[in-house]
Amino acid sequence: MSDDEPDVLVVDDEARLADLFAAWIGTEYTVETAYDGEEALSKMSDSVEIVLLDRRMPGLSGDEVLSEIRDAGYDCRVVMVTAVDPDFDIIEMGFDDYLVKPVSKDELFEMIDSVLSRSVYESDIQEYYALVSKKALLESEKAERELETNEEYQELVGRVDELRAEVDESVSGMQSHDDFVGAFQDLQSEN
Repeated sequence: MSDDEPDVLVVDDEARLADLFAAWIGTEYTVETAYDGEEALSKMSDSVEIVLLDRRMPGLSGDEVLSEIRDAGYDCRVVMVTAVDPDFDIIEMGFDDYLVKPVSKDELFEMIDSVLSRSVYESDIQEYYALVSKKALLESEKAERELETNEEYQELVGRVDELRAEVDESVSGMQSHDDFVGAFQDLQSEN
């Protein structure tokens, strides 16, 4: 695997299942496995981008591991992969998606691809809106001549244009989410 492949941590107390998931996704991603909650937390690092997490485990449950991951401030996507059917308790939980076992290889890859694309989209759009806000503030406070001659402002404008293209590309790549894309395109056409 190359260094630019996302790191995935598979956490499940059923060792055979954790190993199976790791074997499946190890063809595309760098994978580590943990067979209980304590081991999962010991293997967490800033390089982990996705955690596939079972909810029902002895010792620390998946819910507790998820809470610890979020409290520690790790910037990773967490997908609950579990035999526990979702209930209203999931509303307050900080996971990114939820798969109910049994899970096929294709479902696992689709979910990983989905949360990765959302992750890229979210960071791009957050940066884009932060920079657009700064640009608008400067434009309201500074004379046009000052803006034209300021190198930092020109770099800001370039980065805004670059991010706009990346956000547009991310949105067009999410065409399978027709309702989202349609709504987002409606918003864009209003601007």
